[in-house]
Amino acid sequence: MSDDTRSNPIEKAGFSGGHALLVAVASYPKVSSLPTAVINDAREVSAVLASSAHCGYDPKNVTTLLDSEATLEAIRRELGALANRAKPDDTVMIFFSGHGARLGNPNDPESALLPVDCDPGDVTATVLLETEFSSLLADIKVQRLVVFIDACHSGGAGSFKAVGNIASLGFSEKSLDRLAQGIGRVLIASSRASETSLVLAGASNSLFTEHLVGALRGAARTHGDGLIRIFEIFNYVAEKVRGAVPGRQHPIFKASNLEDNFPVALDQGGAKGIAADQNPAVSGGIWRELEEILVDLYPAGPLEQEIWARAGGDVSRLRLSGTGRASWFAAIRTLRQGGGGAHISQDTLVQAVLQDYPHHHALTQMSQQG
Repeated sequence: MSDDTRSNPIEKAGFSGGHALLVAVASYPKVSSLPTAVINDAREVSAVLASSAHCGYDPKNVTTLLDSEATLEAIRRELGALANRAKPDDTVMIFFSGHGARLGNPNDPESALLPVDCDPGDVTATVLLETEFSSLLADIKVQRLVVFIDACHSGGAGSFKAVGNIASLGFSEKSLDRLAQGIGRVLIASSRASETSLVLAGASNSLFTEHLVGALRGAARTHGDGLIRIFEIFNYVAEKVRGAVPGRQHPIFKASNLEDNFPVALDQGGAKGIAADQNPAVSGGIWRELEEILVDLYPAGPLEQEIWARAGGDVSRLRLSGTGRASWFAAIRTLRQGGGGAHISQDTLVQAVLQDYPHHHALTQMSQQG
């Protein structure tokens, strides 16, 4: 394979060869529930993939199964649908956020994903076992397939509860290796088998998926050719996660027969929304895009790294309360209304953030438009 895939995707209206299945379960009826961030994870990955201003996937090729929809039969059905519609030159992304478990021999366990209808009283018949999952993946005859597993979550500083009668959570290293077998198949897991996938206090997403969405929005350092590739995604996410919680969570990358650093999506970085800033409705979209970027880069809010003050703002003019996202929402609304300090503007805020993230594609375009 080469990096020049299917003519040039940038010249097309979108990443037409992209297909995705997003699965998230938080409200398990028979095993312990997970934070609502799990559902937000799948929704946000789905939204950024299907956005013409970001990844460029055709919305009809992006399927999302949330909570009660994510039964074992539905997951099997949608994996089969991917196998039926994806062509060899296409790209397939599969994302799972929920419980994972290790079953059987502790020295060589078989891992499994837990659908919403998992029954601890009949575990092996009601989970997606590693062997079946691998077989379903093998049926998807594409040259570029990436699986993201963000499993075994822990919210804030709380301890993780046991899942029914299942003693071990997460995926074993051997299971991850086996799932990654195949040409062009990559598996990225949110954490090591001995770790939990963290949801920080007050966060609307798991730590791993927060930065995955950031990478897909354009924060990852790319080649500048309008494509986001698999290595750039992993390098960005791994660096951000490790930096946020040193020593506590380490995303892992598995691939057994990877021929190149293949494209996963378009690197639009919100460009379509930025380009038409004469349209008031689209201009509002620019502010929303900036807000999302700021939440991703400074999740604690406008006080983090003194970004508001460095942009010329007066923090005493802001009403900061609740989560970082809520604080950014209030701050951006104040700025749009001409407040927040006499010397701050959208442009000074963008320029201040670019000092910290000089390679951020969407911010660079915002700066150029300004």
